Order: sequence, then C-alpha cells, then structure tokens
Amino acid sequence: MGDYRGLNVRRDRGGCCPPMDLMRSEAMQLVRIIVPVESAHVTLSYLGDLGLFQFKDLNADKSPFQRTYANQIKRCGEMARKLRLFKEQMAKAGISHSEMVMTQTRIDFDEMEIKLGELEAELIEVNSNNEKLQRSYNELLEYMLVLKKAGEFFYSAQSSATAQQREIEARQIGDGSLDSPLLLEQEMLTDPSKQVKLGFVSGLVPKEKAMAFERILFRATRGNMYLRQAAVDDPVIDPISGEKIAKNVFVVFYSGERAKTKILKICEAFGANRYPFTDDIGKQMQMISEVSGKITELKTTIDLGMLHRDNILKNISHQFEQWNNLVRTEKAIYHTLNMLSLDVTKKCLVAEGWSPVFATSQIQDALQRATYDSNSQVGSIFQVLHTKESPPTYFQTNKFTSAFQEIVDAYGIAKYQEANPGVYTIITFPFLFAVMFGDWGHGMCLLLATLLLIFREKKLSSQKLGDIMEMMFGGRYVILMMALFSIYTGLIYNEFFSVPFEMFGRSAYACRDPSCRDATTEGLVKVREAYPFGVDPKWHGSRSELPFLNSLKMKMSILLGVAQMNLGIILSYFNAKFFNNSLNTWYQFIPQLIFLNSLFGYLSLLIIVKWCTGSQADLYHVMIYMFLSPTDDLGENQLFPGQKTLQLVLLLLALISVPWMLFPKPVLLRKQHNERHQGQSYTMLHNTEESLEIEEDHDSHDHEEFEFSEVFVHQLIHTIEFVLGAVSNTASYLRLWALSLAHSELSSVFYEKVLLLAWGFNNIAILIIGIVVFVCATIGVLLVMETLSAFLHALRLHWVEFQNKFYEGDGYKFAPFSFALLADEED
Repeated sequence: MGDYRGLNVRRDRGGCCPPMDLMRSEAMQLVRIIVPVESAHVTLSYLGDLGLFQFKDLNADKSPFQRTYANQIKRCGEMARKLRLFKEQMAKAGISHSEMVMTQTRIDFDEMEIKLGELEAELIEVNSNNEKLQRSYNELLEYMLVLKKAGEFFYSAQSSATAQQREIEARQIGDGSLDSPLLLEQEMLTDPSKQVKLGFVSGLVPKEKAMAFERILFRATRGNMYLRQAAVDDPVIDPISGEKIAKNVFVVFYSGERAKTKILKICEAFGANRYPFTDDIGKQMQMISEVSGKITELKTTIDLGMLHRDNILKNISHQFEQWNNLVRTEKAIYHTLNMLSLDVTKKCLVAEGWSPVFATSQIQDALQRATYDSNSQVGSIFQVLHTKESPPTYFQTNKFTSAFQEIVDAYGIAKYQEANPGVYTIITFPFLFAVMFGDWGHGMCLLLATLLLIFREKKLSSQKLGDIMEMMFGGRYVILMMALFSIYTGLIYNEFFSVPFEMFGRSAYACRDPSCRDATTEGLVKVREAYPFGVDPKWHGSRSELPFLNSLKMKMSILLGVAQMNLGIILSYFNAKFFNNSLNTWYQFIPQLIFLNSLFGYLSLLIIVKWCTGSQADLYHVMIYMFLSPTDDLGENQLFPGQKTLQLVLLLLALISVPWMLFPKPVLLRKQHNERHQGQSYTMLHNTEESLEIEEDHDSHDHEEFEFSEVFVHQLIHTIEFVLGAVSNTASYLRLWALSLAHSELSSVFYEKVLLLAWGFNNIAILIIGIVVFVCATIGVLLVMETLSAFLHALRLHWVEFQNKFYEGDGYKFAPFSFALLADEED
C-alpha cells in the first residue's frame, strides 16, 4: 500500500479527473496534537463543536478503569442516571421537558452535580412520603369497605337471631307435652356456661381467589368455620401492589385458637388484607366516623405532597435539556480524553487522529481559541504525520444526497478515495426503478405523497416516527426522484393507470374503413408521421400489443444493462489510474471491456441496427450460432455487410481476453514483489522520528511472504466470476422487462376487471363498491407492494451487477468526535 499523503497532494492538483464532492472521498491526513493538560478539556470541547476530527485510541491496552479520567466518567454516569430518574418521573406526572436549550447562563459542572444530588434526594423523599401516605390511604379505604360490608353481615345476622328467639318464646307459652325436649333451647340461651364463644376474622381477598380461599378454609378447619363474602362494587387499589383489583369482603367465624392460627396463615398465603372489626354497633359507627375523618385528612395531605412534587419536576423540566446536553457532552469529552496518552512529564496530552485536509485551518483556529480561553501559558502543537495506514472515508453530503449515499454504504463503505457509485446512483437508481414502475398516474401518486413529506420535513424531523415512517421520511428525496422518473417512463410507455392518451399528438394509425373500428391492428393503416413521443396509443388494446411491448422492453433492458456494466468497467479504469495501478489497467480493465463488448456490446449493436433498418433477422439465432458455427453463412439473419468477419474477430477477442485476465497479473505481481525486496537490501538512514513508525509499519506489511498460489487462485476466481457474471448479469437486467410487464398487466387487470366491470352494471352502489375496490387494490398492490418490489430489484442491480465491476467497499467510515452526532445517536 502506497503513502496516502501522495494521493492527497495529487488530488489537490486535480489528478486525473475533475474534483467532485462525491466522486471521491475527502482527502484525509493523520494528525498529532499535543495539548497542555490545563487546556485539554476546553480543546476537546471546541473540537467536538467543530466535529471534524476522529481520535485514535492510544490507550487500547488499558482497561476503562485504568485510564486517567475514569472517575470523571463515573461521575457523569451517575449524573446521567439521576437525569433518567427525573425524566421517568416527569413522564409519570405528565410533565414535558422544554425542548428549548437555555444558553444564557453557563452552568458549572461541579455545582450542577451538587444540585442534581440535592434534587434527587428531595424527590426521593417526597416520593417515599407520598407512597407511605398513599398506602395508608388505600388501607383506610379498604377498612371503610370492611366496616360497611361486615356491619351489614352482623346487622342481618342479629335481626334473624332476634326473630328466631321470638318464635321460640311464642312456642313455649303453651303447656309442656310428652313431645317436649328435656333440655329446652331457652335454657341453653340463658345459661352462659352452655354457650360456645365464636371468634371472627374480617378483611378483603382478591375476587379471583375467593373460591379457592373458601375451599382451603373449609378443608383446613374440617368444616368448623362459617364464611360470609360480599363483592365490592368497584375495583380497589391494593395497598401493597398499588394495582386496581376486584375484591370481596369476607368474615370468617371460627372456634378455638388452632382454627384461628390456620385461618391467619391462609389469609397471608392468599394475599388477603385483614382489618379489625367489632360486633358492637355503637363502636362500629364510631370507627366509621374516625376512619372517614382520617381519609379526608390523608387525601388533603396527599394532594399537597403531589403538588409539591409537581413543582419540583416543573422546575427541573425548565433546565432538563440544558443539564442533559451538558452531561452528555462532558461524558463524551472525558471518554475522548481517556483515548489520549500522557507524555513522560505528565504535563501534556498527546492525541492522534484523522481529519480532512480542508479542515486544517479550522482545527488550528479551535486550538488557538482553546489556549486563549483556558489561560494556558503553552499553546497546543498541531503536527501532520506521514503514514501508510489506510485513512477513513468521508463524503460531505446534504439532505438530498445522504439517502443515496446510504444506499451505497449499506453494501460496503468505499475504500479511501476510490470512485464512489453514489454519484451515479442519484440518477441510475431512480431511473431503473422507473423502468420497472413506468406509469405516470402511479408516479403522480408517489410524487404527491413525497411532496407532503418534504413540505412538512421541519415538523416531522422533530417528531418520533415509527420504523416504517421514519425509513420513508429518511428516503423522501429518493422517492421524489423515483416518482419523477416514473412519470417520465410512464409518458414513454403511454400509461396512466394502464389507460393510453394522445397527449403529444394524434396516433399515426387509423381505420381503413368504418367497419374496422372495433378491430385490432388488422385493418389499421399508417396515415401520418410516427407518434412524436413514446408508444403510440393505438398499440394498447391491439392483438399485437403484448409481442410488441415484450420485444421493446426486453431489448431496452439489455441496452440499459450493457450500458451500466460498461460504466462500471470504465470506473475501474479511473480507480486504477488514480491509484497508479497499471496492472489493473492493462490486465483487468482492457480485457474486461473487450470481453463484455465482444459478446453483449455486439448484441446491443445488433439491436440498434435492427431497430434502425426494420430487419426481420432473428437475433437469438445470430448469437447462438456465433459460438456453435461461427464460419457458417448468416443468410437472411445478416444485418449489415461484413457481419460474419466482425463476429469472428469479436469471438477471437473474447477468447483471448480470458487468459489475458488470468495469467499475466499474478506473474507480474510476483516479479514486482521480488524487485521490491531486492531493492530494499540497502536503504538510506532517516533522521526524522516518523521514519521509525513508517519502517515498523512497512516491515509489518511489505516483508510478508508472497504466496504465488494464493494470488493465482484469487485471480482465477476473479476471472471465472467475471466471465460467468457477464452472462448472468446481462440476463439479470431482464428483470427490468419482467417487472415492467407485470406492473402494466396488473394495472390493466384492475382497470378492466374492476372499474370498467362495475361501470357496466349502471348501478350507483356497484359503481361505488368498484371504485373502492379499485382504489384499495391500486394503493395496496401497485403503490405499496410493487414499489417495494421494484425498489429491491433496482437495489440488487446496483449492488451486484453494477458495483462489482469496480467497487471494493472494504473501507471504514469517518467517525469524528462531534456533539451533533451524539445528539442524533441519542434520538
């Protein structure tokens, strides 16, 4: 690998091509910056604002905890945690933080850390108190329900007991008889020693567990209990979980301490909340009034606590964005400072990294301002290093070109300063899409949808969009170009929702007599000049429409494919010229160009000649027998004089170009390798410190053994791939014809079998249903599914058929230290 600094200088002089922003990536340089410790923080802050310097990690052998600024990063992480807590609390309270960043006052980092700690402690204390109060409030609400429902149990039981006692007394007024029991119930009631004392437990149990609760109680006490339950009308908030749950009020009557112990354990297991209760009605009324008063007091206290919490959060929300930005930038600064190495005196930090050549003056200006603002006695040192390391790839894009560049980057990041397919993708990608999607009615629908996104881009860019909507918004300018080219190709195909129009003049064909009005092309005669633009509208609906359009679109697909593949091979020449790689020029570019055009370039020539001359020659026959019987006469398939001789020459060139690609390059690479090592036996000594780094890097790369077998096998694979790919890639472009035909036929089916069929019934209801079905089918199938299908096929044609001719895509992206990029990543 050569010295990349030489490439930068040559590009500044103009090189072999005119300078373009996207044609080749920006010239990069490896830079060393020596910064005094006292001004390091301010320096990185200014470089982060500039966003044009990518730092290298000079402490890669150290763990994060062994680095100089590990404690500061830990502090930033703790502050970020507190801010996340504030954000969660604001979201729960329904308070939105201000999007406007307050820049009037400069906040000290240490003061902000103290303030955040105080606010967190205050907020946690307020939340803790509110939680306790809310729990007590929920318990009191449940207690009130128990008092009311259980009171109803006891009141109804007492009423029934009184009625029963009166009935017994009435029965005992008469004289006793032989049937009277020896021990009267009245004696049992009046004699306290003969009464059984019952205890009871009251509370609330979740409604869904009520049946299981009753069964377990029955089994545990062997039936020696009595349970009364009543459902609560509305769900209540459980004091422990804080969730709304439907519950039942229960009262369990039991006898004996063992039964009580079992019942209490079962209540605990089922999550039943128990509350004390008395069977004295007077005490019940007193408890209800006390609980009601406590509920009112707690409600007032909770409202005041929530108001205090909301005031704290509102004060936080006004400065939240400023604090969040400061913490994010501080953490990024300290993280980057950990990538710098301390010099031996521990008074300076040494940074190395990549920057664009055009940013040199801006970086130096930022270093000078940082030195002045930090009151440092010593300025920073800016030094450009020579290196053989491959620089990162950096393209300056805008909101229009960035989406097209992303399409290329999704395949692979361009190698440093190799030809960028993104320049051509801006035109070729939407054009190939439109070849498959050609209908100017559908193109207008896409255009209107895209213009809506573009006109509202300021509003939409600040909103959270869904995954699909965000993808569409990011590629809005790609869709815009796709829509415009679809309108253009739709005008060429003369299709508006599959309906032809005489927009550019009258048709060149007319009926010979009135009887042929409903006939097909039989009976049509050419009465005027050819239709000036696109397909003549009379072809649509004719018997020969499909054969004609098939022939047209198939041949057009081959022409477009061969043209784009030739463009890819030509770009490989510009890459070879730019990198001074004469081997690729002579033993890759030239034989590839000869091979492709000897076969498929010749086929393209035959297509054009056939169109111009109107010949009836069979091109399939010509191409097949060019290989099977190259010396036979062409007969009626001859398109021009000397065609047979030309075919023999082209076939010979195609056969020669295969070994031309395969054998010379590995042999010459081995020869160059041997000469380079022989010439390095004796070298001059250098005095600069950078020479040591260069020599180490040189030793690691250039003194590896040259494996001729590996190089030859690699070249063999490359040759076979190109030869077979020339055939398969040309055939792959026939997808342009196939998808265009499918789109046209689907559109025609929806128009004729849905819209026209509904129109023929002369019924308003059926017509409305037909229109709705037609609109839904057009949007769902043709504007969504077909758009996605054509997009993916155009993507494949660019990635595989076009870019594999010249694009290596093994580079790495320029990732500068930039505060703006940090904000985008967080969003």
